Amino acid sequence: MPRTAITAFILWLTLALAATAAPTAYTLDTAASTVSFETDFGPDIITGTIPLALADLRLDFDDVRNCTVSVELDVTGAEASFPFAAQALKGPKVLDAKAHPKMTFESTSVARAGDAADVTGNLTLRGVTRPVTLRTEIFRPQDSAAGDNSRLTVRMTGRVNRSDFGATGWSDMVGDEVRIIITARIDAKG
Repeated sequence: MPRTAITAFILWLTLALAATAAPTAYTLDTAASTVSFETDFGPDIITGTIPLALADLRLDFDDVRNCTVSVELDVTGAEASFPFAAQALKGPKVLDAKAHPKMTFESTSVARAGDAADVTGNLTLRGVTRPVTLRTEIFRPQDSAAGDNSRLTVRMTGRVNRSDFGATGWSDMVGDEVRIIITARIDAKG
């Protein structure tokens, strides 16, 4: 085989392998990750957290459409900024943690949005599933080399109306809109 044919074959093979490369799988550092929320409480704001139980993230930095996110939260561990709110949050009128101990999010699409991405998926809460879009940004540690994606922080933000999921308790005192802030520390599986 002539040298140019061999070179062309190697180039074709390299491009073919790059085109079929799988997204990188990441593991979640649950101790360094948080799911926070806030909602209006009259003139004040109630804040809280829900522990991340599991996460399956696959990131493709060449084509974000190949990225997938699957997350499970432990509703039974939900906390709020003051005791009454924490008890009410897990009760049957809001999250109903006893009947629905898990909350899940499964991505259905990912699209670039400037320097960020919009991750759209199905959020299941209280047995009700609704589409939600989360604005997502990814950061490397300051001391990492350019292109080093082995250790990352993912920040996702969005809003949901709790009434869309049947979480209507205390609507005369607590706002319907819930603002979500997820900070996840992830490491490439090696």
